[in-house]
Amino acid sequence: MTQLTGAQRKYLRGLAHSLNPSAFVGAKGLTTALIQEMDNALNASELIKIKFIDHKEKDVKSALMEEISARLKCHLAGTIGHVAVLYRCHPDPEKRKITLA
Repeated sequence: MTQLTGAQRKYLRGLAHSLNPSAFVGAKGLTTALIQEMDNALNASELIKIKFIDHKEKDVKSALMEEISARLKCHLAGTIGHVAVLYRCHPDPEKRKITLA
């Protein structure tokens, strides 16, 4: 998994601006169902937003984001407040919707 450049992250954050959150991380944290929901959303659209409802501390959110990125094999394009933007390109080149330069 190659790292995203700053310009690529900025581009992805711009694309995600109009999106609504696809998943909400609440008091239960990262459940199997939540991880599966995020995985399905990434397969469908490649770019999703997730919102942290109960985890307001920056350290906790950072730890959760590292775990999400590792489990889903996706990139963190950025965080804005309590919302994170995740990106994972589709494995099938014909089904990719987002092209990064």
